[in-house]
Amino acid sequence: MAEPSGDRATPVRIPPAVEQDVPPAIMALLPPLTPPRPRVVVRRDLLPALSVLSFVALVGLPVGWLWSVLAPGQRVLVSGTDQLPLLDESYHRFDDLVIFVLLGLGAGLVVGGAVWLLRERRGPVVLFAAVLGSALAAWLAMRVGVSWAGARFALTGAPANGSVIDLAPVLESGWVVLAQPLAVALAYGTLAAWNGMDDLGRRLG
Repeated sequence: MAEPSGDRATPVRIPPAVEQDVPPAIMALLPPLTPPRPRVVVRRDLLPALSVLSFVALVGLPVGWLWSVLAPGQRVLVSGTDQLPLLDESYHRFDDLVIFVLLGLGAGLVVGGAVWLLRERRGPVVLFAAVLGSALAAWLAMRVGVSWAGARFALTGAPANGSVIDLAPVLESGWVVLAQPLAVALAYGTLAAWNGMDDLGRRLG
């Protein structure tokens, strides 16, 4: 049997063709090697973003009503001109804050997911509108919630000395309004990161 020859063809590397080596007439007929990177749409999303802002701001009404129903009042003892809180009743002031924050977080997560479903308008413009609308909604919920809670615990007359009455729940910190917009940004940002597409699946054509 004949032994194989030691001479073998040396592999030759063929460099890939670059766009500079192809005539422009042929390049015009070929599809682009890489699709263009989508840009942020601003002008076309302004009107839908305004609608999102207005609608999301109205979410503050049901949130404020729900807080006015769930927030506990504070029982106090009327002693002359003073109102002395009963044992452990002062903790309800903290409960009022926590309930409002939890309602804001829940509403923010729902709003963030709902706005993300607007597939044809996904992007930073609608996200900014949703966050701003959520801030307005939280402010509105705080205002109307305290007002409705005050009406629920309204006194029919002057309390007698030594009687026990219920004071309306209050919100002693304005920082609670940040819970809902932060939850919206978290939900929308998480869904955008999970999507992983350059255009976020807008498919506007």
